[in-house]
Amino acid sequence: MGQLHVRDYEQILDLAVAVLGNTDPETIWPLVTKQLREVFDCTGVTFSGLDIAERVLRTEAWAPESHGPIALELTERYPSPDQHPLTLHVASGGTSPVILSRISERWRHSPWYDSVRGPGGGEQLGLPTPGDPLVLRSLILGRDREFTDRDLALATRIQPLILTVDSQARELRRLRAAAPLSVSIRHDLTPRELTVLSLLAEGLTTHGIAHRLLISPHTVNRHLEKVYRKLGTNNRVSTVLLAKQHGLVP
Repeated sequence: MGQLHVRDYEQILDLAVAVLGNTDPETIWPLVTKQLREVFDCTGVTFSGLDIAERVLRTEAWAPESHGPIALELTERYPSPDQHPLTLHVASGGTSPVILSRISERWRHSPWYDSVRGPGGGEQLGLPTPGDPLVLRSLILGRDREFTDRDLALATRIQPLILTVDSQARELRRLRAAAPLSVSIRHDLTPRELTVLSLLAEGLTTHGIAHRLLISPHTVNRHLEKVYRKLGTNNRVSTVLLAKQHGLVP
């Protein structure tokens, strides 16, 4: 595995700041694809999922924006999406990022390679994004030049961040449907703090919240300390009661 440089870690931090500070869960994936395109200097990045039951491939986000019509067209005419090397990798339980030419000897002679070589770059790196048991989801990064061991190492370091962001987006989407978010602005709660507060109101312990959001219990406690300070409380019970009174949580 290639060795990462200082700039690589700076890019990981930039990505974390960009996506974890986002207040709208519906714009998470477009933002992720945009950031990854810059980090890996790609021609294009797409986020797609193969519905296991329907065997239908759906592309939900892409970068650049001009790549949209091409991404959707490729989704519609992708030959046998359930046989794509990355799909087979994920379907077989693979969760680690992979360079497609390394897991498929015939990648450069496949119909998939021919279909993406022009618009998105024939060399591809796949970043599995588990989270929905009914859909095989992945990010696909494409460019003209080969991906290297260093790119693979960087993708491996970035993947936990992407999974954490995905978990937060799903929780925010669920909680937004149950309670309005506009009130939280008065208390200056960040999206992450609001998510932790909502899970606290559901009765989850510190370890339970950590498990749900894929973060450490120590990080959960730091978020709770900030929530207490902003709401002017000092314990879980009073914090949840106040949050419910103000409509911050259902």
